[in-house]
Amino acid sequence: MIKIGNAPCSWGVEFADDARNPTWKTVLKENADAGYKGIELGPVGFMPEEASTLAAELAEHDQTLIGGVVFRPFHDAAQWDDVMDGAVRTCKALVAHGAEHLVLIDSISPRRAPTAGRADEAEQMDDAEWSAFRDRIATIAKMGTEEYGLTVGMHAHAGGFIDFEPELERLLDEVDESIMKICFDTGHHSYAGYDPVAFMKRHIDRISYMHFKDIDPEVKAKVVANRTDFYDACGQGIFCNLGDGDVDFPAVRQVLLDNSFEGWCTVEQDCDPLLDPDPLGDAKKNRAYLQSIGF
Repeated sequence: MIKIGNAPCSWGVEFADDARNPTWKTVLKENADAGYKGIELGPVGFMPEEASTLAAELAEHDQTLIGGVVFRPFHDAAQWDDVMDGAVRTCKALVAHGAEHLVLIDSISPRRAPTAGRADEAEQMDDAEWSAFRDRIATIAKMGTEEYGLTVGMHAHAGGFIDFEPELERLLDEVDESIMKICFDTGHHSYAGYDPVAFMKRHIDRISYMHFKDIDPEVKAKVVANRTDFYDACGQGIFCNLGDGDVDFPAVRQVLLDNSFEGWCTVEQDCDPLLDPDPLGDAKKNRAYLQSIGF
């Protein structure tokens, strides 16, 4: 059975301490109002880390906590303490509420942000830097799996060092599947210049969790050509409502059905919290679209 959730990033919540964020209670209520039964944690610290406080609000709105994301600079050895802090706190929060999915994302790097969407121009790590980077990811994946009992998925993301398909596939080859699966984001895969459906067909056995995101092809072409910063691209609407962009969601659904995929697929429509005038309306439209194609 496929279940559909949403995430705080669809309300513009990327960082816990961003003054532009809506309140966590608003996000929970509106997620329920839009017809979703599950939600992600968002950046750790956005929702209360005191378990009983969050549990009461989840129960009030009949929400399941699906998982949480560690969006930290895995690429920067000097920020390892920050990565570990985010990972441990996220793991503890997920376990407290019976959530399943720990998602790892290498956060945006100044070295890679200018070449989001342009694999042929992107700076690459040398072998020594890559090996240390890979080992940091594997350390958190092993911790999440073995110490906390979570299902860990690696998520490719524009502007980080796991952005383009060859980088993700190299990481999959070098980190054991027993500790690291894939959280597959349809939109970021398209942003990077690759075919999400083709990737899913090749790697469906390792995909444990899905993020549903769509890409406006006209905005994508413009921001890639103009070397637009990732967050500016979000403000320009690169992540459009589901069904309005270049991701073939009926084909995505068919791959999932053909392979008896079960579990959560979470809508993630990254947006600027001040420039998106109606995140609740978008959440409702996305839910209605998914229902219209059989989700």
